Amino acid sequence: MSKTQIHPRTGGHNLSQRVSRISISSTAAVVAEAEKLRSEGVDLVDFGAGEPDFPTPEHIKEAAVRAIHGNFSKYTATGGTQELRAAIAYRHAADFGTSYAPSEIIATAGGKQAIFNAICSIINPGDEVILPVPYWVTFYDVINYAAGKAVFVETKEEDNFNLTAEMVERAITPRTRLVIVNSPSNPSGAVVPATEFEKILEVTARHGAWLMSDECYCQFLYEDKPFSIGSIPGAKDHLILVGSLSKTYAMTGWRVGFAMAPAPLVSAMTKLQSHSTSNPSSVAQKAAVEALTGQQESVFEMLGEYRRRRDFVVEKLRDISGVTCTLPGGAFYAYPNVAAFVDAGEHRHRKSAAATPNDLAKRLLREAGVVVVPGEAFGTQHHLRLSYANSLENIGEGLKRMKRYFAE
Repeated sequence: MSKTQIHPRTGGHNLSQRVSRISISSTAAVVAEAEKLRSEGVDLVDFGAGEPDFPTPEHIKEAAVRAIHGNFSKYTATGGTQELRAAIAYRHAADFGTSYAPSEIIATAGGKQAIFNAICSIINPGDEVILPVPYWVTFYDVINYAAGKAVFVETKEEDNFNLTAEMVERAITPRTRLVIVNSPSNPSGAVVPATEFEKILEVTARHGAWLMSDECYCQFLYEDKPFSIGSIPGAKDHLILVGSLSKTYAMTGWRVGFAMAPAPLVSAMTKLQSHSTSNPSSVAQKAAVEALTGQQESVFEMLGEYRRRRDFVVEKLRDISGVTCTLPGGAFYAYPNVAAFVDAGEHRHRKSAAATPNDLAKRLLREAGVVVVPGEAFGTQHHLRLSYANSLENIGEGLKRMKRYFAE
């Protein structure tokens, strides 16, 4: 029997340039390594995945059950049902005073797909995308996938990682096609003040660039009132709003996200989606309608608990000698600076010191049983990301382990 012939140009394994330009999500990699250790019986405290520890509220789950028993299990329109898109418009208008029509909305399989669809629909090879640092890892990889060029804008830790219109103005060029703002920020928890956000919108509009506002954590602000740049008159022509039900309603596994943008862009995103996933889950769409139009008490309950955890985490991190931490204004992440334990830091001779945050994260996992995400994933070299979407008991135990480790 003759062997299968492999073409010399493919070698049987060559991959496209598109997929070779991206890397596996660092948070996904951390989750995978943690799961491996758990399967071996290792006791871990998990600060890794950005996932609410709260259950999906009962009234949302009941809506899904009704949908199942009602046999609502067929294909829907690619960009989501009219009912769901109207519910997204309703909730956003009620919360922020915006005015979007269903034709300006697409429902997606999670917020990531909304971001992917939008970037792939507007970015041509070589187009520049302004990306504030630290950034959420997926932004960078989707820009690379689309063959765009990420232009980094370094925010300053001493200014709580705040992004300003002046920073955007300095970075913008005739090649700039898109500016991405994630507020509250994953990973830093930084919040762009409403007045500064308006100035950023003015800069992008004046230069003919799109502004993408990732509102995934928009309901979880600790000092400021929730704000959407979409509420500014005249903003819609230059703006892409992306969001998700994952964090707001503890629905990560339901996979429902959305984008709000001018109808021609939504049509392009829908066309792309029609050849990838098609519609989001029909049952999840029914649950999402209930989440958006039903009672919202659970959102405020989660916010109150996150605030208590935020204050506790920051206090305990600052109590570790050599570690500093800004106060997050929103989301549910702390972003401590561990430069003293990295490379040529002041504690480089300690057992706990490491060459990079990535090395430090691996050692914390293996030697202290603590799961964190290294700052390299977000474009910085001296930080770790800790998600405090966890019980206060677990958070306390994890921080005790970290303090012991860093004291060695």
